Amino acid sequence: MSHKSTIVAHFDIPYFRYLNEQGEVEQEVPAFAKDQNTVQALYRMMMLTRLFDKKAVALQRTGKLGTYPSTLGQEAISVGMGAAMAKDDVLCPYYREYGAQFWRGVNMEEILLYWGGDERGSDFANNTEDFPICVPIASQTLHAVGVASAFKLRKQNRAVVTAIGDGGTSRGDFYEAINVAGAWELPVVFVINNNQWAISVPRAEQTKAQTLAQKAIAAGIEGWQIDGNDVFAMKDALEQALSKARQGKGATVIEALSYRMGDHTTADDASRYRSSDELKENEKKDPILRLRLYMEHANMWDQNKEAALIETLTNEVSEAVERFSNIGPPKPETMFDYLYAKLPKAYEAQREALKKEGGA
Repeated sequence: MSHKSTIVAHFDIPYFRYLNEQGEVEQEVPAFAKDQNTVQALYRMMMLTRLFDKKAVALQRTGKLGTYPSTLGQEAISVGMGAAMAKDDVLCPYYREYGAQFWRGVNMEEILLYWGGDERGSDFANNTEDFPICVPIASQTLHAVGVASAFKLRKQNRAVVTAIGDGGTSRGDFYEAINVAGAWELPVVFVINNNQWAISVPRAEQTKAQTLAQKAIAAGIEGWQIDGNDVFAMKDALEQALSKARQGKGATVIEALSYRMGDHTTADDASRYRSSDELKENEKKDPILRLRLYMEHANMWDQNKEAALIETLTNEVSEAVERFSNIGPPKPETMFDYLYAKLPKAYEAQREALKKEGGA
């Protein structure tokens, strides 16, 4: 500005992590990070998520799934989210949160059903209040503030977690959601998985914001940035934000820095727009490797435990695939069952005719 001005506000975006790329501690870790059972549980779920992800890609390549979005290299974000949430919180995910969903009780075969084109995969057996996978970009953030509004109106001590990619933060839905969350002081946590790519558009080209966390400032809520490849930082940040939300102290935006080591989806070929050197450099930040190194440093882990875990989890994934493969197709008449609270008489005959035809 050319004329004299006065600064009316200042803002800061804090950044933190506990573990560096070598699994070494940079600052005192939370108490849970010293508990062997907790640390091994986090590692187990991250490894399960990766093995599941690898199998799901293989199923898509052999025609047994539709387009599938990989979570390779981003496991710490989703697992940290799931581990931090209380049972009666609600998750409004986008399409890379398998670790959080598994932690909260979603079955692997349900995720496979969904990506196989069967909507029964959205009807979770174990956690019916969590929302299904949301593919439209950023609309899940609006769902989240709706749920959070209900919690506040009911005076319930509950919170909502919703996740979004870096590209999704450029959508109007996201801005509308954080604005409502700020204005109404809603109990919701927005997690931005900044994996550096909005499909083929690099993060630097789709927004000039220095951080994505600072987008929270315009909504009047806190914005934090963390190392999303550090599961300790992820879990700790979510626990703090969720505690704040449940105490009626408002929403938080958490930008988790990660890197998408795979293609955007199985319909994508990332080698067309990013270099192999960039990928190799970011593979050094692998969240699973980082946690394994930490456990080895702390004498919590060894090669025998690693081999046994991989064998166990591989079997679990195989069993889930078998259950998925053995689930028969839905009955054709069910296409009428979820259109209305009460089916209009005009459709009753059509439903019955289809039911008889399907049973013939």
